[in-house]
Formats: sequence, C-alpha cells, structure tokens
Amino acid sequence: MATLQALLFDVDGTLADTEKDGHRVAFNLAFEKAGLDWNWDEALYGELLAVTGGKERIRFYLEKFNTDFEKPENFDDFVKGLHASKTDFYTKLLAEGAIPLRPGVERLINEARANNMRMAVVTTTTPANVTALLESTLGADSESWFEVIAAGDIVPAKKPAPDIYDWALEQMNLKPEEAIAFEDSANGIKSSIAAKVKTIITINDYTQEDDFSDADLVLDHMGEADQAFNVLAGENHGHSFLDLDLVKKVHAA
Repeated sequence: MATLQALLFDVDGTLADTEKDGHRVAFNLAFEKAGLDWNWDEALYGELLAVTGGKERIRFYLEKFNTDFEKPENFDDFVKGLHASKTDFYTKLLAEGAIPLRPGVERLINEARANNMRMAVVTTTTPANVTALLESTLGADSESWFEVIAAGDIVPAKKPAPDIYDWALEQMNLKPEEAIAFEDSANGIKSSIAAKVKTIITINDYTQEDDFSDADLVLDHMGEADQAFNVLAGENHGHSFLDLDLVKKVHAA
C-alpha cells in the first residue's frame, strides 16, 4: 500500500459553505448590476449546481430555465463579463468575512502543515475565488501553503471529469494512490474517483442527497474536539473528529 503523501482539497462546499451564501448571492448582485431581472433563489441554485463552473452554470440556466432570454450576438463575451462581475462581488463578500471555514477545516490544514504533509487545491472555481477565500480565512500568505492550486479553466473539462485531479497529481509528481481527496458533491467524487483517488466526503445542505457510495468516508463535517462529526457512511476508527491520524487510517484501509 502506498504511503499517503498529499491532501487534495476541493473548495466550494468543502472548505466553506460558499455556494448558498456566497456564489449565489454574488451571481444575483452581478445580474442586478447588468440590469437583468434574473434571480437565483436557493431552490433554483440547488438545481443549477448540477453543472460545475460559473460560466457553464449561466449557460445551463439559459438552456434549461430561462429559454425565452434573447442571447446577444457577442454571447461568449456577455457570459464572461457576467462571470467576471460575479467574481468581483464574491471576493468582496469574502473580504467582509461573510463566509467562514467549515468546522475542522482550519485545524486539519494546520495539522497537515505541522506534519509536513503536502497539500493542493483541486477545484472548478476561479483562482481569484480560491485566493480570496484562503486569505480571508487563513491569512495573507496561506495560498503558499498549497503546493499546487488547480483551479478554474486550467483544464478544459471540469468536474465530474477527472482532468483537474489528473493535472494536479501530474504537477506534484504523485500517483493517485499517494493522495486523498476531500469533496462535498456528486460531481466532486465522480471526478476524484475517476482519477483513482480515495475520497472523504463532508456533505452540505445542497449535496446531502447525492450518491456517495464510492466514498471511503462520509461525514456531515470534519468536526472539532468539542463538536463531534456524524458518520453517514464508512469507518471512523473510533475518532470523533477528522484529524491527520484518521485521514491516514482511511487512506490505508
């Protein structure tokens, strides 16, 4: 069995509950600024999360939910502009401290650093969003804690395709069996499993009904010493919160 060498973190929904109170709000602010009457409520946004990537999500919305919208001639530029505006609003929300990390995330990352465990970010969100979240929660230099930031359009095919994981592993010169992924969604685990990376899931409100039968461990959150997680599937080896010891046990199982 290969020794665990790296932790690969998804961002949205995994490190923080960014979707409902972050990205969704920022999309609506961007629509308002552009003079559009679109509004993505929580229920609709849950359906839009079937598609990964912000620009892709806008296209999906127009294809499936707002088919009467007359697309401008420069449609690609229109979508890119909307998405750029949304990113600006999102980073402002983060700078205001509106989106905290989920339970156990900061503790696990700090423990990994203290033990010289390699780390990477593997996400479909933009590099600007990654930087904004890390700096607003972990500090100004925290992006440097991660050896690789695999984000945004760095590969053409986004999750659930395995490409972003394949790219990150290649950059780190790692085999899939030398890493473990942290995800929160069906598209996320489809991506990591297709890349042959063992995966720990922490669900959220939007993903609690997703199929995680391929996960090695499914939790409601990573937990803290005084805030035990709930195990939804898999073996927690007697632990009540996700620390590096438990991560290694899950990887070795």
